[in-house]
Amino acid sequence: MTARMRFVGVSTASSSIMRIFPVWADLLGLDAELVGLDLPLEAAPEDYRRALTGMREDPDCVGALVTTHKISLLEATRDLFDDLDPFAATVGEVSSIAFRDGRTHGSAKDPLTAGLALEEVLGEDHFSDGGEVVCLGAGGAGTAIGWYLAHRADRAAAMSFVDVSPSRLEHLREVLTTAAPEVPVRTVPVAQADLAATLPDLPAGSLVVNATGLGKDRPGSPLPDGVLLPRGSVVWELNYRGSLEFLHQAQAQAADRDLTVVDGWRYFIHGWTQVIAEVFGVPMGTDRVAELSDAARSA
Repeated sequence: MTARMRFVGVSTASSSIMRIFPVWADLLGLDAELVGLDLPLEAAPEDYRRALTGMREDPDCVGALVTTHKISLLEATRDLFDDLDPFAATVGEVSSIAFRDGRTHGSAKDPLTAGLALEEVLGEDHFSDGGEVVCLGAGGAGTAIGWYLAHRADRAAAMSFVDVSPSRLEHLREVLTTAAPEVPVRTVPVAQADLAATLPDLPAGSLVVNATGLGKDRPGSPLPDGVLLPRGSVVWELNYRGSLEFLHQAQAQAADRDLTVVDGWRYFIHGWTQVIAEVFGVPMGTDRVAELSDAARSA
């Protein structure tokens, strides 16, 4: 029997993982295939329930990775899960689904994958000189990044999150203030955010993140044209494919503003390898991830 893993997203056919997964399956010795399951942005709750029920009832389906729909899917299907890991239960999102022994297990891997990706860019004492964090986007990825950063030994001087949704901002604030009440957290609706005034003068060593999905699922950038990024900062675009307007804006300023600009490739690698480890029960150490990353670039 060839095991089937589903990829729940918006435009899965265009993702590099559709070419990479068969290569990885060979390297890992898995008799498995990856099948996309596209749902529109803001899909109806019954669409999510139908999707999860269909996966559960497919005897060949061993699990799934969920991208854009992490929060909405769990909101619509929480009663269909037999158990959730602590972060999934706390934050209300699921990025990994595994079917084992007739049970449905949900996990939220984003804090782990965000941490693995950021640790490749940020030193252990990166924020020791007073750098701040500005995360554009307060959905599942933004919340997970905030969770990871709040638990670092060298915490940022302040963390600000900007989003179009007041409910997402409220949820993020509740999660982070409960997990790490001593960390200063600002939540700012887009309509009240003056990035042109606040970003340029942030301390060196600050971190600016695009966690909105703009530039991937929809064209555009959360950064208005002409806004300067903080000198000496790290600028992280979570996406690695799409129109990537935010990434191009940062790259255009990189030399003049002494920026370290990072795209979402390693985040993509860590996200997929951690979910594959969960779904198929395979170990995923540093050497194996490096091997899979090299194979992915070749693919």
